[in-house]
Amino acid sequence: QVQLVESGGGLVMPGGSLRLSCAASGRIFSIYLMGWHRQAPGQERELVAEIRNDDSTNYADVVKGRATISRDKAKNTVTLQMNSLKPEDTAVYYCALYDSGRGGYYWGQGTQVTVSS
Repeated sequence: QVQLVESGGGLVMPGGSLRLSCAASGRIFSIYLMGWHRQAPGQERELVAEIRNDDSTNYADVVKGRATISRDKAKNTVTLQMNSLKPEDTAVYYCALYDSGRGGYYWGQGTQVTVSS
């Protein structure tokens, strides 16, 4: 099994910043990408950002310019730095990993991010 453990969520003031981290462990064969998705109440889960093995990245339009994703391949960790946070960034943020060796997507349990004054 593959386990993903997120950390770094919490309450942030509008305009503030946060850093989310995720560590992967377990029987990992070959990580193709790691990333972050989020789900707000009553809405579908959506991609925030992802980073592939070739270090190429993909960001949702709504976070471009405000988010930076990075990965430590040796430690199997991925980090999301988000700045200039807005109330609409409030959601549960999920770490995701695609293991090309297993052919499967894995998810963390999620961490709540609330942007409010």
